[in-house]
Amino acid sequence: MKTDNLRKMRADRVWLSEDSCDLDDFRRLAEKTTALAEYPTASAVEKNVLIYDSRKVMAAAATPEGRRAVLAEICEAFGEGPGVVVFKHAYEDTGIIDRASAIFDQIIEEQHRASTGGGDHFAKPGANDRIWNSLEKHCLADPANFAEYYGNAIVALASQAWLGPSYQMTAQVNRVNPGGAAQSAHRDYHLGFQSSRVIEQFPAHVHRLSPVLTLQGAVAHCDMPLESGPTLFLPHSQTYVPGYLALKRQEFRDYFEAKHVQLPLEKGDVVFFNPALFHAAGTNRSADIKRVANLLQVSSAFGRAMETVNRQRMSAMLFPALKSLQGRLSPDEIANAVSACAEGYSFPTNLDRDPPLGGLAPKTQAQLLHEALKEGWSDEAFAAALGEQARKKLS
Repeated sequence: MKTDNLRKMRADRVWLSEDSCDLDDFRRLAEKTTALAEYPTASAVEKNVLIYDSRKVMAAAATPEGRRAVLAEICEAFGEGPGVVVFKHAYEDTGIIDRASAIFDQIIEEQHRASTGGGDHFAKPGANDRIWNSLEKHCLADPANFAEYYGNAIVALASQAWLGPSYQMTAQVNRVNPGGAAQSAHRDYHLGFQSSRVIEQFPAHVHRLSPVLTLQGAVAHCDMPLESGPTLFLPHSQTYVPGYLALKRQEFRDYFEAKHVQLPLEKGDVVFFNPALFHAAGTNRSADIKRVANLLQVSSAFGRAMETVNRQRMSAMLFPALKSLQGRLSPDEIANAVSACAEGYSFPTNLDRDPPLGGLAPKTQAQLLHEALKEGWSDEAFAAALGEQARKKLS
């Protein structure tokens, strides 16, 4: 084989591009049928989505061997299966849900009074009500209810099935009010929050890695008939590796609009899904249902560096050195130094103070450093901007 052909084939395997996404390849995966026989603990398949009765699940998981088998089944459902699982009546005592809902209503009312909150990753600001970091706010408002709510066995089982032990829980409340429009179809955190230009810089194995770093879930805080706009899903779409890029293309968005499914939920149901599954919140066409879900984003314990590094202090010290080295170091060398020093990722942050307005993610520390270098800021101005950026990230 000619060397140039080998190089191209290797580059095409490692570097995915938006232009190489093929709808026919995608359809062969997304149109797979979910077979109930492959998931013996499940109670039904509806619209290609696995439905589990929570009592049956916990009974099957009552022994160590049984729990291991159930965890394996749910793990494969998230991975090579439909990618989405509904657990019916995960909260048998819906009074726990009602108390949490009252807390969330109070927080939303206060946000309205203070004109705070808002912003969304995949919907217009103002189309719904958001509570960022509902996890911490819930715990501080009513720690006993928090313990009952997050002590839920189904939430823990689903999280462990995909991520293993020592996972990290975060949550955001989404209330879609009557008339609230649907989100655009998307994949979620991490690569799902990036532009095509950024996504194409990551090798293919990172496209495979991103979905196994998080799990998405939603606790239904009210009954959600179809007219209230429960989440739109495209089962099996998570198995298409270039999918983070595919959703930037109109033909894939059109396919989602034509083929997505929607299931009604009852208060106390919980749905979990692979973050790479094509999905979107639906339009609330009801006259009077405020559709409330607490969106759970569960993260792997392993998504962290080994050492604690004060990158704010380092960036403040590096900035004057880089200014003096401009001309001696090439732009690429300066960019490499910035990458080694400054935080190059927008998250985690406090989305109340640092919301994703005008894009999918707030400005990074590295972007701020590059901006300051380009515009010739003073050392004092850059240090102040670093401090303000860091303050916004605090809970």
